[in-house]
Amino acid sequence: MFQDRTGSRIPSVTFHTRRGHEWVDVTTDEIFAGKTVVAFSLPGAFTPTCSSSHVPRYNQLTPAFKDLGVDSVVCISVNDTFVMNEWQKAQNAYNLIFVPDGNGEFTEGMGMLVDKGALGFGKRSWRYSMLVRDGVVEKMFIEPEVEGDPYEVSNADTMLEYLAPDKPKPLDIAVFSRDGCPFCVKAKEALRNAGLDFEELVLNKDYTEQGLRAVSNAATVPQVFVNGRLIGGSDAVIAWLQSR
Repeated sequence: MFQDRTGSRIPSVTFHTRRGHEWVDVTTDEIFAGKTVVAFSLPGAFTPTCSSSHVPRYNQLTPAFKDLGVDSVVCISVNDTFVMNEWQKAQNAYNLIFVPDGNGEFTEGMGMLVDKGALGFGKRSWRYSMLVRDGVVEKMFIEPEVEGDPYEVSNADTMLEYLAPDKPKPLDIAVFSRDGCPFCVKAKEALRNAGLDFEELVLNKDYTEQGLRAVSNAATVPQVFVNGRLIGGSDAVIAWLQSR
């Protein structure tokens, strides 16, 4: 069984990172000392669950963590710095700090190093997350020790629930728009003025009119969705905001 290291100090390790054309050594003290940090570790860069769920949701919720006093959110993986840098770029996950534990020293010190040789991965990290205050683990969420790659408790939503159990989660908002559309501008401004973050999808770049009709049964833009619910165009968005 993996050991829950709650109450323990994290391992002292130096990570070898690449910034531009220079090697930069970063210590665990630089990342964790005197700070409140949410850290999560996963099996590998560019792997399916890590890329589709684990990293994107932490990246999305980082502002919510920072509102709760978290200084930074850190993604740790047993990969080299070149791979981690390219993965961060591919994920557009610049809210996060990507840490390359290339030799697995930190992961081994946490007792989370596992053998994934059967997949050709070699030694990798078990999936987990933790809240660290001034280098001491306050809380760990360790995935159950079962076959495969479980993803049940180390997610960003579980960590957010731990930090603020009574606080509503940020809304998931998507705006289907097109370039040059004044109603789209109106809807986006209304959302921004309300302090709401959203993802914008642009016609003929991120979707087609056929796709818009398929999901909203409409061909006009903007079409705004909130937590899977179709709100509608700019006037509908303003009315929805006024009713909140």
